[in-house]
Amino acid sequence: MRFLPKLFDNNRAWAEKIKCEDPDYFERLSRTQTPEYLWIGCADSRVPANEIVGLGPGELFVHRNIANLVPPFDANVHSVLQFAVEALKVKHVIVCGHYGCGGVMAALREWSGLPLENWLAHVRAVYREHKDELDAAPSEEARWRRLCELNVMAQVHAVREADVVKRSWRQDRPVMVHGWIYDLSEGLLRDLDMN
Repeated sequence: MRFLPKLFDNNRAWAEKIKCEDPDYFERLSRTQTPEYLWIGCADSRVPANEIVGLGPGELFVHRNIANLVPPFDANVHSVLQFAVEALKVKHVIVCGHYGCGGVMAALREWSGLPLENWLAHVRAVYREHKDELDAAPSEEARWRRLCELNVMAQVHAVREADVVKRSWRQDRPVMVHGWIYDLSEGLLRDLDMN
C-alpha cells in the first residue's frame, strides 16, 4: 500500500459502504458468477460498462480494448468470448463503441507508431471498406462519428463469425449479438439495430 494509497483508501471506504448496506454481499458475490451478458467495449476510461447499463458486479462480463475490436488473431478477445459463451453461458454479446473514440480518430490520421498501428489496421480496413461514404461526410466530426458506428458493425460481424458463437447456435443455445454506440456527451446508448 506504499503506492497509490488514495486508491486503497477509496477501496476500503467502498467495501465498508457495501457491507453496511448488505453484510453478506461479498460472500454471495464470491460464490458464483452468472452474467447473462458479455460486453466487448473500448478501454476508454469514460465508458464504465457496468455503470452505463446500471448493472452491478457479477451481472456483466466485460472485455475492453482500444476501439472495441474483435480481430480474428487476437487470442485475448476470443478467449473471453469462448469463456463467456461456453462456461458462463451468456445469452447476449454486446459490442459497444462510443462517439469520440480516440482509437477510431487515430485510425483516421497518419501513422500512429507500433504496436498501436498494427491494432488500428483493423479500423483502417473498415474505413477503406466504406471510403466513399466516409469521404463524402460533411465534416471530420461527422466522418469520425460514422466510422465509430461502422467499426461497431464490423466487430458485431466478427463476433457472429466466431467459431464459438456458431457452435453455440448449432447446439441450440443461440447467443444474441448486439451492436451499440454510447454518446459521451449525453450519457446515452443507441442500438445500431444489428440484433
